[in-house]
Formats: sequence, structure tokens, C-alpha cells
Amino acid sequence: MTNESKLQIIPLGGLGEIGKNTTAIRYNNQILLIDAGLAFPDDEMLGVDLVIPDYTYLIENKDLILGIIITHGHEDHIGGLPYLLRHLNVPIYATRLAIGLIQYKLTEAKLGQVTTNVIQPGESITLGSFTVDFINGSHSIPGAVGLAIHSPLGTIVHTGDFKLDHTPVSGGVLDLHKFSELGDNGVLCLMSDSTNVERTGFTKSERFVGENIDKAFAEAEGRVIFASFASNVNRLQQAISAAFKYHRKVATVGRSMVNVVSIASDLGYLDIPEDTLIDVDEAMRLPGNEVCILTTGSQGEPMAALTRMANHNHRQISIYPGDTVILSASPIPGNEKAVSRNIDQLFKLGAKVIYESISGMHVSGHASQEELKLMLTMVKPKYFIPVHGEVRMLMKHAELAVQLGIPRENIFVAEIGNVIEFTSDGAAKFTENVIAGRVFIDGLGVGDIGSSVMKDRTLLSQDGILIIILSLNAETNAILSGPDVVTRGFVYVRESNLMLGEVKAITRQTIARSLQSGIHETAILQNRVRDAVSKHLYDKTKRRPMIIPIFQEI
Repeated sequence: MTNESKLQIIPLGGLGEIGKNTTAIRYNNQILLIDAGLAFPDDEMLGVDLVIPDYTYLIENKDLILGIIITHGHEDHIGGLPYLLRHLNVPIYATRLAIGLIQYKLTEAKLGQVTTNVIQPGESITLGSFTVDFINGSHSIPGAVGLAIHSPLGTIVHTGDFKLDHTPVSGGVLDLHKFSELGDNGVLCLMSDSTNVERTGFTKSERFVGENIDKAFAEAEGRVIFASFASNVNRLQQAISAAFKYHRKVATVGRSMVNVVSIASDLGYLDIPEDTLIDVDEAMRLPGNEVCILTTGSQGEPMAALTRMANHNHRQISIYPGDTVILSASPIPGNEKAVSRNIDQLFKLGAKVIYESISGMHVSGHASQEELKLMLTMVKPKYFIPVHGEVRMLMKHAELAVQLGIPRENIFVAEIGNVIEFTSDGAAKFTENVIAGRVFIDGLGVGDIGSSVMKDRTLLSQDGILIIILSLNAETNAILSGPDVVTRGFVYVRESNLMLGEVKAITRQTIARSLQSGIHETAILQNRVRDAVSKHLYDKTKRRPMIIPIFQEI
């Protein structure tokens, strides 16, 4: 950086995508990080468990980072912390429930030396040249906040995830007064949640769902199996309250559900009447009309508890006729097919399934168009950056801002890795990009699979694999034994002996011709066999299996 003071906003996740929300705010040689989230894999990310941002920029500048500010405790805002904090040790600032969830994650990841600080909405902290105000928000989890980040060059307002809910289940309402006050005092830039920008009007209150939950519990004859995001604490509270009202005991199933209910209850964010919460084994011994099960799996995740129940392979719980299954969540984009499969399977097992698209069992935690307009009108920013959404959402949010009078040239529809830079004369522009992208988490591996591995997995899933095994003379490379052909996921071997015989013949012929041409290098022979067999199989089947020649020199 030059001697001139500069303020930069550097999104590392959450733009052009849903999830892994992570943004760096840099003033000269000081950096604040807002959130450190993850994303869940889509259908094309075969075998991938989680997706996190590429942290290269943060690791390279770790000595400049003053702290991590967390807006709320959802996975797309805190899930990346255990991976990021392996590389740097900086304090975390968040509200009480978010800190509770974070501390559990860090303990599980054996990162117990991280400093965590509980901040109340309405409080302010000073870190280096920044002063950060925590503004009470309203979302689907208690303790959600917006942020006002005051710097020497101006104030950046970050809404966090929010909506305008006048009758929230817990916590106060969105602090409209504070946002308006900031707008009156002058805001350099607004970063605002774009997730729900495609929906007109206002987002309904969480209380609306509570009414429908109460009705479903009142009408249920057998067990109630309630599936939701574990971190949607307000929704869980309404299910627990309905269970207590209709004399049902509550059991939790699924690792994240068990953990969140325990943490939220200990911190006072869940009001669970005495003797209401029981373990699953005890619940299975009670009559169905006395049981409610809170479970993970609302997104159709293959290993989640509800999916295993639907597929009849859960260790403790099976679905029976008379059960009522409530899916209190809308599918994340990309999960629609998995959710639909689960719903169909649950119906086949005889359950009554109540799901969001027809039931009113879910309302969003994000602002719709009229609320987004209100935020823009209150804050009156000079510059605007739509965040937290796919490209079409960011573009739609930008159009709303134009309608409200913000000059189009003052709106930055950014991509991850872009740097939006503000200078002391009040100007703003895109400047050099930083390294950004996505890193795949697969089992214990972090970033050890990339696009080439994903391409191989896709190829395997589509056309299978064919392995050619043979032994060569170490001196002459003449074939001593084989070739043998092994195939998986390509053709049914018993019905394809003729074609596999052709593969063996082509292998022999290709090696013989290569040796006659003076080519003896094993790697070149393998490539030639691979190319010849691939062409033959495509001509015969129009498929391209992965072909792996294994040549052993003896």
C-alpha cells in the first residue's frame, strides 16, 4: 500500500454463492474479518463434506488481523473457524449464543487456546483504528447482529442476515433507530443481505410458523418427528413449546441437533420445561402420541438422521404409519431433489408428511424486497455492495438500490477476491484482486482435492472405470502375462466378454506396434494403450470410462 490512507472491502466468500460468508475490512495495515462461514456441497461435488473459502490472503496477512467479528451463529457464518484458526490465532467477538456454539466447535477441533469475547447488542468495541457497533438484529437464531464499522475514512454498515420481525420468538426487534441514526450521521458504504431479494413484500414473522406448528401437533395422532436446521433455535423453541402443550416428551436425534439443543438450553436461549427432554431410547418405549423427536435432515443430507429413517437404516428409529413428519425448512438451492426423495419415501412408509411448500411450516429469516428497501432508505449510504447471495440476487438488489436513488456507478456488484477500495477524497473503485476461491473438505483432508480430482470423480460416477493389468519384460517390454481387464460401473462383465476381449487385443496390438517403432518407455506405452482403448470403447458404446493401464515390469 502507498502512504495514502486507504480503506478496502475484500469479500472472500458469500458473493455469487450461498454460504461461506467471509469478508475482510482493511484500513492501511489493519484488518478486521467479518464472519468465517462454510458452504455445503452441491450435487456435483461428489464425496465432498464441506466447502470453505480459500484463506491464502488471510494467512499471508495474519499479522495484520485484529480480530474476527461474528454476526450470528449459523454454519454459513461460523463453520469455517476451526479451519481458519489452525493458521492464525486472533480474538473472536460475538454475542453469547454464537460464542457458545463457536467454543464447542473449537473444543471439538482441539483449538482451545483461542480468545473469545461475548458482546451484547448495543455495545461497541475498538480494535486498532476501527470502532465496531453491534446492532440488534432479527433473524432465525437469537443474538443476530448488524455491524457499524467506523474507520478514519468513514463508516461501513454490514446488516448481517436480517429481517423485520415485529413479533420475534426471542430477542428484541431490529434496531431501526440505530440504523436510521447511522444514516443521519453519514454512511460511506452499506453491505446488505441479498438472500431474499427475489421475494416481494415483507417476510412473515416467525410467530406465523408457531401457529402452524401448534395446529400440526394438535392434530397428530402418533409420533411427531420435527426436522429443522439445528441452529434455527427459535423454530426449535416453538416445537418444544407445542410438544409440552400437548403432553409430549421431546428427544433429540442427530449430532448437531443434540449439541445445539444442549448449548442453547444451558445458555438460556431454549426454555425446556422440566422433565420434557428425554433420551431416544426412553422415547421409543413411550406411546407414539406422547413423543416428539427433533431431528436433523431437513435438507435431505445422505447421512442425516431423517434420511436414514426414511431409508429404514436408522439404528434407533423407524417410520411407521401414523407418524407425523414435519419438515420445517425450505430446501437450500441444489438440495431440492434430495428433499423430494425423502418426502416421497416417508409417504411410502405411511407417514403423514407436512412440508414447507404447502404447509406454512417455514418462513425465511431473511428480508424481502420491502425490508431491503427500508434498510437502504434508513442508512442512505454513499456506496452500496449487495452481499450474501447468488449473482442474480446481487444484481436484483443492485436494481432496487438504483430505484431508490443510489447512482449506479456507486454500486459494486462484486465477486469473491475483488477489492473495493475507498480513498481519503471519498472516491471508490475496484482495484487489484486477491487470491480467493473454494477449498473442499473431504473427511480429514482439507484442500487436498481440487478440480482434477472432482473431474475424475464425475467421470467415475458417469461412465465407470476400466483397468488393464499386464506384466512386461523389464529389458524388452514384451508382454509376459495378461492383459487382464477389470471393470466397475462401466459394463456388466458377463454380457460383455466379446468387447473386453477386443480391449485385450487392442492392448496387445498397440504395444506390439509401439515396440516395432522403437518406443520402449513404459509411460508412453500406457498412454498409447489408454488412447487406443478409449477411442474403441467410445466408438462401441459412446461412453468414456476412466481407463487405467497398470504395467508391471519383471
